[in-house]
Amino acid sequence: MIDLIKKIIPPDRWKLPVILMVGIFAGLSFFSLYISNAPSYLGDKPETCVNCHIMAPQYATWYHSSHRGKTNCNDCHVPHNNVLNKYFFKAKDGLRHATIFTLRKEPQVIFIKDAGREVVHRNCIRCHKELVTDTRLRNYSQETHNFRMSRKCWECHRETPHGTVNSLSSVPYARVPLPESPVPQWIKELLIRKTN
Repeated sequence: MIDLIKKIIPPDRWKLPVILMVGIFAGLSFFSLYISNAPSYLGDKPETCVNCHIMAPQYATWYHSSHRGKTNCNDCHVPHNNVLNKYFFKAKDGLRHATIFTLRKEPQVIFIKDAGREVVHRNCIRCHKELVTDTRLRNYSQETHNFRMSRKCWECHRETPHGTVNSLSSVPYARVPLPESPVPQWIKELLIRKTN
């Protein structure tokens, strides 16, 4: 164990540069977490989705739908079979979104990926199981049951809950909550004093 520690500790001439590099890396990491409002993604608030401006049409159309009263974005777009799978899916999807947004490669029209489609379909069934499986009816045919279970929900309910969202310009005047500024108040005050 002591030999391992000796191998990890750099020679004396490298200690200061290593400490500086670790400090810079840690500082940039914490700054990135702060500026991206990363802790907000651990929760289920729908407003978090509009931290990225490209999601404004989806937020606005959900906000004006009947689903708003009962659900949030994660109720439909994240698996609910266990907590680990939920946060794994959120992390995987979030990192992909963050990468695309950082590289400025966001498309004009957003299409859900195959993994997301499957999650949304399972969540539709999870919430609307009685409607889909005819459990309220005493005698239903197996053909009807198989037909309903083999189709995707949006084959009939294409505009639920987002309506027709074709692009960023689909809902140009939609009111969505703007993300808070990540600039600390003391910097804003400093800038105001400099301009006066």
